[in-house]
Amino acid sequence: MHIPGSWILLGFVALMAAAALMLLHLTKIGHVIHQRIPDRPHRRLLLASISFFITFLAARLLVASITHHVGPFGYVVVGGRHIHHLVWGILLLLLSGYATLAEAGTGDTPQSLFVSRLLAIAYGTGAALTLDEFALWLNLDPQAYWSSQGRESIDAVVLFGALLAIGTWGAPLLRWTSKRLP
Repeated sequence: MHIPGSWILLGFVALMAAAALMLLHLTKIGHVIHQRIPDRPHRRLLLASISFFITFLAARLLVASITHHVGPFGYVVVGGRHIHHLVWGILLLLLSGYATLAEAGTGDTPQSLFVSRLLAIAYGTGAALTLDEFALWLNLDPQAYWSSQGRESIDAVVLFGALLAIGTWGAPLLRWTSKRLP
């Protein structure tokens, strides 16, 4: 049985989003996060950062399993054309960006907070799927993914991931250290 990679990633993203949101609301860790990390923008940046790194890892593992014929996974092919996962990433970035421009998730109701966090997860996921194939869209060569040029994708992921992490932890850490200084 052949399972297209897009279904695997879609299921994974849905599972990851549900797990992250349950973690925020039903665990002691979630309680600590609520106390220590302000909701906007830091908690959303945290969710985007976590979803970014987990999605990147999942995409790399999925592509490796498809390439090495491990499991029932396969590429998404429509009309004989391989649809790369950066396409799904771009679509997620467009949708989450549009929803943000339309001010979805900006209210104080529980539904608005849920949408806000879901958009953060979608953004991190879309960025990971897109940047994982950075070498492909930079060089316009599908073979760049596993070649030495593929290192460019890893560099892009590390740089963007660092930016997300700085956004999440940088400002609170600087505030905390400035309070501790005499």
